[in-house]
Amino acid sequence: MKLLVNKCYGDYSINEDLAEELGYESEYDERSRYDETLIHMVEEGREEEVNGSCAELEVVEIPDGATDWEMDEYDGMEAIIYVLDGKIHHL
Repeated sequence: MKLLVNKCYGDYSINEDLAEELGYESEYDERSRYDETLIHMVEEGREEEVNGSCAELEVVEIPDGATDWEMDEYDGMEAIIYVLDGKIHHL
């Protein structure tokens, strides 16, 4: 599973105009983390078009075999912790 995470201090957010264009209620809508259009744009190197204020978004992928995962966040900087084959991994 691919999703967007914020890789800098600040808040997860997407560009306000882009959020409106895609039908999100705000630039902070958590559903946008899984938006295939946004993920594709970031993968193409167009993150400047996607990033909201105080955000530096990156695509991370949780392996299909992961049995559990959670978001680890500190002052807006995010990482993913997941369990695969009984071992804990960090993204």
